[in-house]
Amino acid sequence: MRQGFYRAGVVSGREVRVRGKLVRIGYLDGEGYQFLENPEAALQTLPRLGSRIDLFTFIQRLADPSPKFMYPTEWDNLAAQRVSTFGDWMQRINFKVRNKIRKAEKNRVVVREVPFDDDLLQGIHTVYNECPIRQGRSFCYYGADLETIRRIKAAFLERAIFIGAFFEDSLIGFAKLVANEDWSQAGLMNILSMIRYRDKAPSNALIAQAVRSCAERRISYLWYANFSYGRKQHDSLTDFKRYNGFERMEIPRYYVPLTSAGRLALRVGLHHGIADRIPEPISAAYRKARAFWYSKRFSGFRGIFEQA
Repeated sequence: MRQGFYRAGVVSGREVRVRGKLVRIGYLDGEGYQFLENPEAALQTLPRLGSRIDLFTFIQRLADPSPKFMYPTEWDNLAAQRVSTFGDWMQRINFKVRNKIRKAEKNRVVVREVPFDDDLLQGIHTVYNECPIRQGRSFCYYGADLETIRRIKAAFLERAIFIGAFFEDSLIGFAKLVANEDWSQAGLMNILSMIRYRDKAPSNALIAQAVRSCAERRISYLWYANFSYGRKQHDSLTDFKRYNGFERMEIPRYYVPLTSAGRLALRVGLHHGIADRIPEPISAAYRKARAFWYSKRFSGFRGIFEQA
């Protein structure tokens, strides 16, 4: 479990986790993959979990973006796209992405759905341990052992679709799609490719197969985390999402105060992290300095992480 995140219990058959210390915010484990059909019943259960929760937050499905509950609401966003057919998607995406998908095929990159087995886990282990730096910051799964990877990847296994990108029979990238309970939307829980094979465009090929897998199952929406985070509105990952057909889709996020501390936090905005309050120029300077520091600390990986 990530540091600072705690398991609080189960409500309405769904696990609740808590983050924060001063203001403890509860949320569903696997937001976007499962939802509360009856929030009122869940909220009545939360105080009996035995773990203090000051605020509880939840979201709605992409297919249902209009607020339907009378709780304090803010607008959140996802990087998402409506899925119809694979051919339609190929027509909508940036022409450079279409060329990269064709390039992956010409470079003998084979992308297909794969079973959750020891071969896949061993391949993921190799991908994770290629480089300690990803996108200018420390990669939290670098050094993870096989059993840790097995435990993490087994989450929501009954609704998961695993996709592998192979070059010469070796896994060079993978994606994990997880659908919600009625299979109306699916999210990219994980997508990662080996940096040394970046010139073969495996990540674009993985997105293409994710769209194809959704279209074949009549899954209406595919999403990939947030489109933007707080004041940070643009970076290379945002560009990657946009070029691959994702766009910013807004959904209502509810914050329900359960204690006096929660009501105060909601009133003065303490439910948002400190990072959301820092001006973007300062945050950008910090990210640049952090990337430079990592480049010095892990100089032995210079040839790899300069692409990360």
